[in-house]
Amino acid sequence: MPKALSLWSTHRFWLGLLLELGVKPRNIVLSSDTSEAQFRKYAKGRVAVETCYPAKCLSGHVGQLLLGQRRPLDLILCPMVYSLPSFIAGRVQDTLSCSRDMGAVESMKSSFLDEGGSGNGRLLTPLVSLGEPAIAERQLAESLAEPFGVRRRDVVRAVRAGYRELREFDSEMRDRSMEILSCCARQGSPCIGVLGRPYHMDPGIGHRIVDTLQRQGYPLLWNQYFPKDEALLRWLFAPDLKAGFVSDPLDISDVWPASFSSNTNEIVWGAKFAARCPWISCVVRLSSYECGMDQPTHTPVQRMVEASGTLFFKFGDLDATKPSGSIAIRTETVLHYLAERSESILSQKRARLPPQCPLTQIQAEVG
Repeated sequence: MPKALSLWSTHRFWLGLLLELGVKPRNIVLSSDTSEAQFRKYAKGRVAVETCYPAKCLSGHVGQLLLGQRRPLDLILCPMVYSLPSFIAGRVQDTLSCSRDMGAVESMKSSFLDEGGSGNGRLLTPLVSLGEPAIAERQLAESLAEPFGVRRRDVVRAVRAGYRELREFDSEMRDRSMEILSCCARQGSPCIGVLGRPYHMDPGIGHRIVDTLQRQGYPLLWNQYFPKDEALLRWLFAPDLKAGFVSDPLDISDVWPASFSSNTNEIVWGAKFAARCPWISCVVRLSSYECGMDQPTHTPVQRMVEASGTLFFKFGDLDATKPSGSIAIRTETVLHYLAERSESILSQKRARLPPQCPLTQIQAEVG
């Protein structure tokens, strides 16, 4: 087995896969969170002409793994993810990933080929359709069996273990979100809904905006992990279901017919959830500068949220340049209006829903 590996993608899936293949945890190296120092040291002069901030950041991560280690890594795993698992799969046209992010590693790989002896043997960039497990098994069996020195059927078994790990993590995060909402329901207190792409959870790419808000005592819920509790969803979407606007609570066809992008679909559904959930008194939208996938969603998402009376704040120009003063002023504005309006927003949104809330019923049963 290779002595050391590293990866940059859907971490829980890949970690589960590597561990099942027998790679010891101490031999798995992850690049650090995105930072200006990392980018300046390892990506300077190696970034392809690119407007996508996350794609630019990839050069810093790959550079750190190739050039910033005390001992060379045997393999660097940076998959090109074609499609993603999604909790609303089956209700949408497709769950594709962003093609720009998918191909970013290939566009910048040549800039590292002559440095540190990387070559194609060390930098693995398999194409994988994570949104279609049967296809992903075949793709990864073909691309990983030889580099890892294992049989194809061992890779298939590892892929299935990766999916199990991903499902368990997803369930755990949704349970935590449910706990937060239950606490808010019991106390009558607000929380913040965050609409963004998974890479915005990286403190560097997200410019620590959510950290600043959370330090002020407001719980945060990310749209990828909003609760999927059946009773809660049917309560929140009861008016829409009764009117026939949607066939079930995860349906977005009423507002988003072009439903082929996984993260975009989930952002749109997250806006619907946040607009209806009484305890989400504020929505913060994170988007990288000139993100082509996000551009069409800005207006409909804002209109859905604001139509419910929920506060909406967009940070839509996150890029390598960090306007710290501007971000500080805007976060202070968010906090000001949260303190001033949350109570009235909560009561107004709650009044539009059926009287018996599953969250308060759960609390009553527990009590």
